[in-house]
Amino acid sequence: MVHDLIRVEMEGLFRLELRRHGKLEQLIEERNLIVDGAKNQLARLVGGNVAGRHITQIGFGIGSAAAAPTNTALTFSPLHPTTSSRKAVSSVEYPAIGQVQFNWSLSTTELNDVTITEFGLFCQDGTLFARKARAPIQKDADLSLVGAWTILF
Repeated sequence: MVHDLIRVEMEGLFRLELRRHGKLEQLIEERNLIVDGAKNQLARLVGGNVAGRHITQIGFGIGSAAAAPTNTALTFSPLHPTTSSRKAVSSVEYPAIGQVQFNWSLSTTELNDVTITEFGLFCQDGTLFARKARAPIQKDADLSLVGAWTILF
């Protein structure tokens, strides 16, 4: 029976290096939420409907709401529309069985004068897969962000 099935809960590990003038200023490692959209993406992927289902982008938002399973988007800065508040992940790795890691960075020339309060992983079709809300980070021209977001199955 369907109700007797065991569910495997996913979780994420969000790692962020704040680098000022290239030097490590702060290292942040926190758990994060995998949103409901991820479950739909994975169900369709396993079922063979693969187009657009894989994670390709990281997003940087200014929203203040706590992360919730029903989240479907980030709040983007009016100064930076959706297209400039998202960027391609740098690379993908598989550090251990049941893990996939998305590496990303935000250079000193990107999203300056924005107070970043949320991060998101997005699939190629625009579906939000994971969201991390956190304390504000004032993005200035001397600050770069380097991160790795690992999904644990």
